[in-house]
Amino acid sequence: MLVAAIYDIHANLPALEAVLEDIRQAEVDLIVVGGDVVPGPMPRETIQNLLGLDIPMKFLCGNGDREVLAQMRGVETEWYRAAPEQWREPVRWTARQLGPELERQLVTWPKTLSTEIEGIGEVLFCHATPRNDTECFTRLTPEDQLLTVFDGVSARLAVCGHTHMQFDRTIGEIRVVNAGSVGMPFGKPGAYWLLLGAGVQLRHTPYDLAKVAGRIRATQYPQAEEFAERNVLQPPSEEKMLEAFGCVELK
Repeated sequence: MLVAAIYDIHANLPALEAVLEDIRQAEVDLIVVGGDVVPGPMPRETIQNLLGLDIPMKFLCGNGDREVLAQMRGVETEWYRAAPEQWREPVRWTARQLGPELERQLVTWPKTLSTEIEGIGEVLFCHATPRNDTECFTRLTPEDQLLTVFDGVSARLAVCGHTHMQFDRTIGEIRVVNAGSVGMPFGKPGAYWLLLGAGVQLRHTPYDLAKVAGRIRATQYPQAEEFAERNVLQPPSEEKMLEAFGCVELK
């Protein structure tokens, strides 16, 4: 059994399309979408693309999906009230692009899921950590700060995302792998994902950066230029983001 784990797409449809080409070549049996399909520049098209695939799918709800869903329902969350306008605007715009049919899809996505993968055993998929969808940790977070976070997890492998940087590390007796981000990577440009089967493969899919940036700029997304420049053409370096996350990661 081969499973592809794709996280943090953020409605970057061209990046998703590039990854799906690799996934089809790998002939996977299941795709796990690990949350934060939205917000981003092509939200409706991205969700519809995923729902239209002929490959079995399982979805998780990320914090971005959750905030968009709240806006669709007219709910102002604690995060939304406290967030700067530059973060709230994409959530608000994305919510306006999705209709009742897609709202019914988002509401069914669970926070975590487990599945058996031959060659690995039980795998737990979560967006950020097993206990919530917003906690931040990286490859540099000390293990002693994470033991209680993964306490009680019976799976041999846990897969997460949220911080948009791949890693493969051990916390206690659990192997913990970050899938990276399909649509908003930190580090080398391109799309990041995982292939799970007899082992764990951290994958990187390159694509035509200029062409994708052009497609994003052509959308009505209110931050299209910034997204094209900072998330496609010149993403922040991993070193810079490790330093940034060091200020907000769990203590």
